[in-house]
Amino acid sequence: MDKFEQRLSRQPLKVVPREWREEILATAGQKSTVEGREQEWFWPSSLVARLSTFLWPSPVAWAGLAAIWILIFAVDFSTRDKTPVMAEKPTPPSPEVVVQLRRHQRLLAELIGLRDIGDADRSKSSATRPRSECVEFMAA
Repeated sequence: MDKFEQRLSRQPLKVVPREWREEILATAGQKSTVEGREQEWFWPSSLVARLSTFLWPSPVAWAGLAAIWILIFAVDFSTRDKTPVMAEKPTPPSPEVVVQLRRHQRLLAELIGLRDIGDADRSKSSATRPRSECVEFMAA
């Protein structure tokens, strides 16, 4: 042990007077309740203290990351197109496209076994017409 520690260990402990002890404990008890009240009233400071202990290892890095996110959001909101979107009228197909569609329709009709394109059109239109029984039923 060190010489100082040896001398300190040889000295007898002094007893604190009873009046002083009671006064010290009373004062300590009052401060602890006051500090508790302050923490209740100032809960945002408590939150800040907790956040600072969480972010303590590298606060500059966290602040830089927060600044980058704020910058990203600012750029995103400033570059948005604010014009109202309206439905546009579709453009009619070009004559070349119409010719190609008719050729495909004829080829499909030949593959199915229909004689001409008129047969294919008639089969489509007959499916949408009402049946004759329904017409007679409604007439009666």
